[in-house]
Amino acid sequence: MEKINVEERSARAKELFKLGYTCCQAVVSAYSDLFDIDPTTAAVMAAPFGGGMGRLREVCGGASGMFMIAGMYYRLTDPTDKATKTALYTAVQELAASYRQENGSIVCRELLGLAVKSEAPVPEDRTPEYYKRRPCAEYVACAARIVGEFLNKKEEEKE
Repeated sequence: MEKINVEERSARAKELFKLGYTCCQAVVSAYSDLFDIDPTTAAVMAAPFGGGMGRLREVCGGASGMFMIAGMYYRLTDPTDKATKTALYTAVQELAASYRQENGSIVCRELLGLAVKSEAPVPEDRTPEYYKRRPCAEYVACAARIVGEFLNKKEEEKE
């Protein structure tokens, strides 16, 4: 894998979010080409994780996108491969810590300052007012940047 232009990927994720993709879809789609995953498959796999997992307001979709990319990077296919599973879980914990350090949480409702644990499953319309109230585009860009920096670091360690 050649060095990733992190700022370009971050901007792409933010752009995808503003086109209407969920937080998770935007982050995963910004990197799917690196793992030979077509954009449609990436969007389909990541769709349920938007809104903190189907608007349950649990783990932020941007953070979930980082974790999915880590999964694509480590490619855990053998359920008995404890070393790869450990490396993957270590990566997820590192990514979560970085995201939490920058944003204060990895939980959607906490990031958005919502008192309710979950909301109706109907997504909000993406209007200009929505983007004024929701800092999600910035969280998506942050997640895409963090995971890109992580991938670059891992590739440098291989050399």
